[in-house]
Amino acid sequence: MTYQPKSEFLRIIAERGFINGCTDIEGLDQALLSGVVPAYIGYDATAKSLHVGHLLNIMLLRWYQKCGHKPITLMGGGTTKVGDPSFRSDERPLLGPEQIAANAESMKGVFRKYLSYGDAPSDAIMLDNSDWLDGLNYLDFLRDIGRHFSVNRMLSFESVKSRIDREQSLSFLEFNYMILQAYDFLELSRRHGCLLQMGGSDQWGNIVNGIDLARRVAESEIYGLTTPLLTTSDGRKMGKSQNGAIWLNADMLSPYEFWQFWRNTTDADVGRFAKLYTELPVDECDRLGALEGAEINEAKVILANEVTALCHGREAAEAAHATAREVFEKGGVGDDLPTLALPASEIGDGISIVQLIVRSGLAKSGKEAKRLITEGGARLDDAAIEDAGMMVDPDRLPIKLSAGKKRHALVTLED
Repeated sequence: MTYQPKSEFLRIIAERGFINGCTDIEGLDQALLSGVVPAYIGYDATAKSLHVGHLLNIMLLRWYQKCGHKPITLMGGGTTKVGDPSFRSDERPLLGPEQIAANAESMKGVFRKYLSYGDAPSDAIMLDNSDWLDGLNYLDFLRDIGRHFSVNRMLSFESVKSRIDREQSLSFLEFNYMILQAYDFLELSRRHGCLLQMGGSDQWGNIVNGIDLARRVAESEIYGLTTPLLTTSDGRKMGKSQNGAIWLNADMLSPYEFWQFWRNTTDADVGRFAKLYTELPVDECDRLGALEGAEINEAKVILANEVTALCHGREAAEAAHATAREVFEKGGVGDDLPTLALPASEIGDGISIVQLIVRSGLAKSGKEAKRLITEGGARLDDAAIEDAGMMVDPDRLPIKLSAGKKRHALVTLED
């Protein structure tokens, strides 16, 4: 980026690697220097929890507030009923109103860990676009809003074009999503003086549509800023693990498993991730990323501690670190491992080791568990499991199961 921002927020996020694109960075910089600027990021309620893929933009909102500006977290109670087609190969499953409301409520707890909500000028506010989308009159909306959109231009956006080029169906319902998101920006500009929408680079077309709509309808000067879509240095999508999404809600992924995800960061990603996902000074992030050998493992521990402390609290981070030390350095069990508690009635005279591996989350299927055993990657209390037909007697519990060197779980009897 050749332009050198003067506002604190843009200077910080540029230095830490958050900026992918901006519609008018000089204009946005001047607006940020002029006073408190409300900005929003939208989150559709497609699941009970946000995941690590959302964390980059949550950290962006956190820095925004720390620099004295006002973040808006917009829950997509309305847009979730349509589904964002951006860079997807098929239509999202449609959720009912009750499930959407339950998902949104469950997601809100994560934001409160990163942002301060209240009535002060830079306090965050939480809104839901169902407040204005649910009551829209279709004919009025087409006449007043739809006439400002060119279908030709909408088809040219990469998020839509890529779907059509692959000859994958794009429903009329999904095609309307970008119009609704654009309308969100217009409504937030009108209702809350919101001047900035932020999001991942896959949202660029939707953001630009909102800016154009606000200019046409309200002659508003508003801005868009996007963050990069991250992949790890070995090409994997950020936020995905062997077992699926890395959830931010503790009831969907334990703090220990969350900590382990960051502890297992590839060496080449340590410095970059420290800049994006922690508040450590940039010089310290660079120092950690430059370490080699055994020292890079200590850097990964620092990364895991800092990210986990923000998401789950310092106490949970320290407990996860203590458990990791117990498991890896001392060969113990640890108090904070993911735990499968089974009633004695369910175990009977014995339960298969394959079933325990699957139910504890160390394998997705019996076939995968058997392969893990055959390849020598499964262990019971640190001893290799050699027989896939092995039965575990209830008197033997509790036990520690391991898949490879880094993934562990406890199996216990219910009290």
